[in-house]
Amino acid sequence: MKKDKLHIHWYPGHIAKAEKQLKEQLSLVDAVIEVIDARIPFSSSYDNITGLLGEKPRLILLNKSDLTDLNELKKFISVIEKKTGFPVMKSDAKNSKDINLVIKKVIELSEPRIQAVMKKGLLRRPARIMVVGMPNVGKSSVINKLTKSSKTKIGAKAGVTRQQQWVRINPQLELLDTPGIIPMKQEDQIRAKKLAFVNAVSENAYSNEVVAKELLEMLEDKYSQIVKDFYKTENLTLDDIAKARNWIISGGAPDIERTSVYVLRDFREGKIGKFILDEIE
Repeated sequence: MKKDKLHIHWYPGHIAKAEKQLKEQLSLVDAVIEVIDARIPFSSSYDNITGLLGEKPRLILLNKSDLTDLNELKKFISVIEKKTGFPVMKSDAKNSKDINLVIKKVIELSEPRIQAVMKKGLLRRPARIMVVGMPNVGKSSVINKLTKSSKTKIGAKAGVTRQQQWVRINPQLELLDTPGIIPMKQEDQIRAKKLAFVNAVSENAYSNEVVAKELLEMLEDKYSQIVKDFYKTENLTLDDIAKARNWIISGGAPDIERTSVYVLRDFREGKIGKFILDEIE
């Protein structure tokens, strides 16, 4: 039986609330780290990011880069830098070597605003930054990496906020210890699928079978042989993969639900291969 195509909805009320909260947070900081998923560098970036962040300087961090083809990722980094005019760096949760470069860059991006504050006769203060991005792109892991070397909570700040929690990373940098959620406001269902593939959409919004089926269709277009070799099958269907793995339920039918869960997990953990699902036009 032919399954329904994946279709994901966003709710305007949630979007309005998230945008309001994010703008309140943005008013507190000098610069932002925008985290996007390196496997879908265009699809996990907000179209109207400039409208949302205004002129706020930002460092774009391509997270989960260890799950991608790094040579291909270099091309995306070049395109994004040209398009946005902001610096782009790659990152992954397993590697902390890049964190000092990230800290150095955001301090540098914050300097113009700090200079403006000093021109008003105020003393120099540490740069204040926050981490923003769509759900599940790895904002919390980036915050954890930044705060690992310093657990100095500095709490509410006079003249800034009584509710937000700040962490002093070093004498030059303070981090708003709350990830800013960029709301997903879009009608592009191809993008929605890719967000579901990388688990950036709530699992309540779709069935594993439908998402796994569409993921295999997309992988077959670009990485067909790699995926066939991994599952040792000639056809990239859930039925064929289930049979190849001997995932059979009573009566001899393929266990499609189990297969769907494993296909999604294998992709998300980089077991099948290191892929980028977006295309450079």
